[in-house]
Amino acid sequence: MNRIDKAFAELKAKSDKALICFITGGDPDFETTKDLALKIFGSGADIVEIGIPFSDPLADGPTIQSASFRALQAGASVKGIFDNVRSIRTHCDKPIVLMTYYNPVQKYGLVKFADDAASAGADGVIMVDLPVEEASDWKSAADSASLATIFLLAPTSTKERIALTANMASGFIYCVSRTGVTGAQSSVPTDLKALVDTIKSASGLPVVIGFGISKPEHVKQVTEFADGAVVGSALVSIVDKSASSTEATERAGVFVRELKKGTS
Repeated sequence: MNRIDKAFAELKAKSDKALICFITGGDPDFETTKDLALKIFGSGADIVEIGIPFSDPLADGPTIQSASFRALQAGASVKGIFDNVRSIRTHCDKPIVLMTYYNPVQKYGLVKFADDAASAGADGVIMVDLPVEEASDWKSAADSASLATIFLLAPTSTKERIALTANMASGFIYCVSRTGVTGAQSSVPTDLKALVDTIKSASGLPVVIGFGISKPEHVKQVTEFADGAVVGSALVSIVDKSASSTEATERAGVFVRELKKGTS
């Protein structure tokens, strides 16, 4: 059983749900990313997603776009992210998921990316813009490296696409709360339960909800029917608005402790 499956099994046994936290790798530097990841895990996060900065983050809103820009300006690279994960892994055995786009993976090489990610200690990969219909080569590489392949589904996903995704996904399924890009929102759409129910009828995998989840009450709202909640932009914004890495890490820890109260 890999770390993701183990985490969800342990949560289910405790009647708890997953809090998944996203941070941008290398923003503002790799040492801060390591400190943030360890603080976030220590404050209650069950899984940490580390975004690989990319020059054309089409699924991301201004907050994460800016974080990717800052990280790239500071010299972040795919290899640097792997080294960062390896460094975090020496201190922590909880699940780490990489979130990226297909272009950096293709340029790095599918098999080499999967092997190096797994060797560094990653447990799964989300490629935001990889259609399930074109994912067979990546799926083969990921399976060979024992990496989970995590797909996104949205309110616009058809039953046919949900069935296709359910057949190929592993780890968990990431349900996007709304159409559009990432970014903190004041409220969560109220019609998500029907979508989650449809996905669950097609797959036995955990279903988590992200995009627009930014408050403890959002986490509580969506984990009443989903298996977890993903918080990204609100955490990335803390990093941006803090005066120092130390302040960012401490503020992130406090925020995550409040978010985690919403899962049980």
